[in-house]
Amino acid sequence: MSTENVNSTNQDSELDPAAETETLDQEKASAAEDQNAGADAGKAALEAEIEQLKEQLQSKEDQILRKIAEFENMRRRTNRERLQLFDDAKIKAVADFLPVFDDLGRSLQNVPEGSSNAFTDGVKMVHSKFASTLEKMGVEPIDETGIPFDVELHDALMRQPAPDDSTESNTVLQVLETGYKLGEKVIRHAKVIVSE
Repeated sequence: MSTENVNSTNQDSELDPAAETETLDQEKASAAEDQNAGADAGKAALEAEIEQLKEQLQSKEDQILRKIAEFENMRRRTNRERLQLFDDAKIKAVADFLPVFDDLGRSLQNVPEGSSNAFTDGVKMVHSKFASTLEKMGVEPIDETGIPFDVELHDALMRQPAPDDSTESNTVLQVLETGYKLGEKVIRHAKVIVSE
């Protein structure tokens, strides 16, 4: 090989250091861009996954809140039904005892004035205890006269002319059988005579 060729080869192998640095910088920049592109793609994938997890979390939270609301509604409905059953049972029990209470009252109405004996005193005591027990339970009698007839509270057994001109039509003149109510519920309607 001639000296010129060797020198030429040496010159080719000994490139300009600035060009060599530039090539290395380009390779580093390209590698950095590749890393950045990979990092950006990885970051975008992570962000997409985070959004998906947030949506799933929100969906689960909504489901849990719905279940809690359903449970609360069921609990309230169950309590309301339980109280209703208790009230219905209480009304039925009171309704079953009312004829006995009425009989005790009628027995006392037929006792002659001023007579007192152990039997009569015993019936008075039982009637009094019965009345106080009904009062404690919240049972109220429907036995007023002189008030307007109310179909929700009264059963009209008959109509008769008013005793005077001041009494209006459809006024309760006489209570033949006392009615009872518990709160707003009527246990038994009062049987009454109403003015014409």
